[in-house]
Amino acid sequence: MKRISLAEYVADYGQVNAAAALGVYQSAISKAIASGRNVTVIINDKGDVYAEELRPFPSQKRLENNTTNCCDRQ
Repeated sequence: MKRISLAEYVADYGQVNAAAALGVYQSAISKAIASGRNVTVIINDKGDVYAEELRPFPSQKRLENNTTNCCDRQ
């Protein structure tokens, strides 16, 4: 099994081939690289290609004025 960054995979195979291997549009590959997303491409021993992304939890920032704390009941 080989693990490389999406940017490295694209440098080796190109955006169109990367998109085809991962089952997405080329524009998704371009946007992921441009925005600096932490995507790792995994190539298993059979040659199958898939990817995973490491993201912080929770991944979306909460709005300051729209948050409620479930434990702050009065």
